[in-house]
Amino acid sequence: MVATKHHTELGAALLSAAMALPCIISTAHAESAPEKGTLSFKYLNYKESQQTSSDALGVYGRTDSKSGASAYDDRILVKATSSSLVLPLNSEWSMSGTLITDAISGASPAYHTQALSYLKDFRRAVDASVTRYLPNGTLTVGMSHSGENDYVSRAASLLATRSSENKNTTWTAGLAVNRDQINPANQIVLNETKRSSEVLLGVTQVVTMNDIVQFNMGYYKGQGYFSDPYKIYDERPRDRTQKKFQTRWNHYFNDLNATSRLAYRYYTDSWGIRSHTLDAEWVQQIGNGWSAAPAVRYYSQTAAKFYVEVDPSILPFPPSPPANAKYFSEDQRMSAFGGLTLGMKLTKQLNLDTKVDVKLEQYGQKGIWILSGNGSKGLAPFYARNLQVGITRSF
Repeated sequence: MVATKHHTELGAALLSAAMALPCIISTAHAESAPEKGTLSFKYLNYKESQQTSSDALGVYGRTDSKSGASAYDDRILVKATSSSLVLPLNSEWSMSGTLITDAISGASPAYHTQALSYLKDFRRAVDASVTRYLPNGTLTVGMSHSGENDYVSRAASLLATRSSENKNTTWTAGLAVNRDQINPANQIVLNETKRSSEVLLGVTQVVTMNDIVQFNMGYYKGQGYFSDPYKIYDERPRDRTQKKFQTRWNHYFNDLNATSRLAYRYYTDSWGIRSHTLDAEWVQQIGNGWSAAPAVRYYSQTAAKFYVEVDPSILPFPPSPPANAKYFSEDQRMSAFGGLTLGMKLTKQLNLDTKVDVKLEQYGQKGIWILSGNGSKGLAPFYARNLQVGITRSF
């Protein structure tokens, strides 16, 4: 469904992959295809919940009417599988592909955090890429397709890397284009389209035997249908530009046999949203093939300039947009809020070629958690749980 899902785009995935950093600094070597192929399978179970209260009876759903106490209702449930293959063709070429299927069910608010409506959908996404390994770099070309009943996305990307002679510095440049077609089930609009392109420039630097840093800048430009056809009072601009800056630092601790991973991202766009993302992860080798990786992420954003705030005086009815407003939205994703994610990943290396992992994340979001200023008021606290189990086999 357009209203609730983030659609997979190969371009975004490849550009994100270019920002990955190794845990341990290794000896410089020429670029070449991996010696072995890998086959990975992952299962994802994602569940959203929203706080309800006695004054939301008949709007949010379940309420403890006897006590009047707040409760939490499950909103969205997503069950997904991902199968990935990386296959070296020879020392200079490799190919990779991923197949993702997910089923979504639950209810989505028509405005702010109120007026839940039932939804159910199924999506299948596939992407494929080919990489050419050069003496001092790589070149990757990829394509993808993602389809569901109301949304079809097609993407293509090009990613290039160039390393210095001593392999201590790597420059990255990427380009991705995306073409989407939107046909919502409620037929509010028909045959709408969205086109976008994204550019990434970055550099990765080995600072010491134990430290590696990375800087990336990204620019996105999109035109077309950005509104949510399943929301009340939602009319967004038909163009959007985004600018992103991200820096990462990985440090390996010899005495502890552990790696710290720190990252910061700043985001700004033409809709007036400004966001900060702070990531911290600690990867600890435990022994006997086990590793544990606790992680924390903090996110904060300002509201879009056309976001319509909650009006408590007229609840449970949606507030009308300002008179003569050209653009407006009562989607809580356009509001000002802060979010905190706590996670833990456990990995077990069963043998030289097989490992399994399980990852659990818990996310919470409130307006008062915003980094600075006043967050949006009147929105019910939002929570999400994400469980992922995977296995990877080399051959």
